[in-house]
Amino acid sequence: MKMLHTMLRVGDLDRSLAFYTEVLGMRLLRRQDYPDGKFTLAFVGSGDENAAELELTWNWGIDRYELGTAYGHIALEVDNAQKACDVIRARGGNIVREAGPMRHGSTVIAFIEDPDGYKIELIERKTDVGEGVNK
Repeated sequence: MKMLHTMLRVGDLDRSLAFYTEVLGMRLLRRQDYPDGKFTLAFVGSGDENAAELELTWNWGIDRYELGTAYGHIALEVDNAQKACDVIRARGGNIVREAGPMRHGSTVIAFIEDPDGYKIELIERKTDVGEGVNK
């Protein structure tokens, strides 16, 4: 099996597309309106055929959702969590936990929030100290 995508319901598709493409640097891969069902699907991601995508679902006429208590977060790998936070902040993104080691561990993480309040974890890619190569 291969992970294909994760779906999030969004209240304002244009606002969400701007966040994921302009703030996080993802690409809009495809978008389709379904007038009979009154919804639009937009897929964002890296474009790499092996990478999972994020499906943004906009149900026409609904501008807000309750996130619920079962939702956790989406995780994105970054080369440098602090630099990623700086770029995201400069682009208008909301940092809710600055980059630093995770509690009870050494992995460097940060958390940001998208316009609908969904949490996104940035996980710093570990490097092989001996060779300086990203793993």
